[in-house]
Amino acid sequence: MIFNKIITEDLEQIIEENNGLKELYDQTIMVTGASGLIGSYFINTFIELNENYGANIKIMPLVRNLSKISKEIIDKDYIIPIVQDITKTIEYDGDVDYIIHAASPASPPLMREMPVETNLANTVGTANALMFAKEHNTKKFLFISSREVYGQSISNEKYFKEDDLGVINQLIPRNSYAESKKAAENLCLGFNEEYGLDTKIVRLGQTFGPGMNINGGMVHTEFLKMLLNDENIVLKSDGSSIRIYTYISDAVSAMFKIILNSADIVYNAVNNKNEVSIKELAEIIVNLCPEKKSKVVFDIEEEKEGYDYATFKFCLVSSEKIRDELGWNPKYSIDEGFKRTIDYFKINNSH
Repeated sequence: MIFNKIITEDLEQIIEENNGLKELYDQTIMVTGASGLIGSYFINTFIELNENYGANIKIMPLVRNLSKISKEIIDKDYIIPIVQDITKTIEYDGDVDYIIHAASPASPPLMREMPVETNLANTVGTANALMFAKEHNTKKFLFISSREVYGQSISNEKYFKEDDLGVINQLIPRNSYAESKKAAENLCLGFNEEYGLDTKIVRLGQTFGPGMNINGGMVHTEFLKMLLNDENIVLKSDGSSIRIYTYISDAVSAMFKIILNSADIVYNAVNNKNEVSIKELAEIIVNLCPEKKSKVVFDIEEEKEGYDYATFKFCLVSSEKIRDELGWNPKYSIDEGFKRTIDYFKINNSH
């Protein structure tokens, strides 16, 4: 068995919910950001298809640091790793049928501390990936965007749909992430319009699951890290902010539906059933591990910005479009998803 039981179950869910992913058999597929949570789940899905379904997929993980991918994976003869920074021109001579562009900074502290690098990863990096797709006969290009592109709502609507617009102050360095994701989306539409490249865009919210970076500086990763270290979960705000959390296998299943079945270009993919406040999330995580004896405590004065700080108030997004058009029906509740994630980290002792 290449993967542990939890990840194997996730991969089987993704495959079953997408007609066995038969359209991807005998294809060459590049995944940028292949060592991150989303990229690694795509890579693992293709490996599962090859190992247990005879899919004959040529898999091309693009990473900056090859050591972040296990040697057991790298040594497979159908894996062709490309080791480079996404802000550099991608070097490869053959055709690539599908590109999943997941390379992007995902850590809020990094976005605050390195706004230039954040911006360039999303703008120059996406331009490089799109230019590569144009020149290498790529059939489909999926860009993984973010609910941050909506910014601050200017209406009284609670949820953003795909064609809604908000406000982002581009004069604040932290907004390099949101602004560069917007620019990258515009590039995807431009390549579609000008060059006929079949581009797709998915806007994700908080996506979590086994293998995520526990030191990523996001609300849920900080809470999990505290729990796994037998510490109390410390809230640095009143915990009233609302977030929507989507378990990784549900998110990846949604993205495959977009790649293979969608008529439109842009889709939100969040599990709207998993809408909770930060305080509720902390309580859920604590209650999942009563043996840890952790508690939820407040320390608001320590850092007024709190975790996952953004310079605008996040509004929620609606996934009505992908549910109605593509039949996406996310499987995991917030309790079930975090239980699976905690069990994974306990098994792997990787925190």
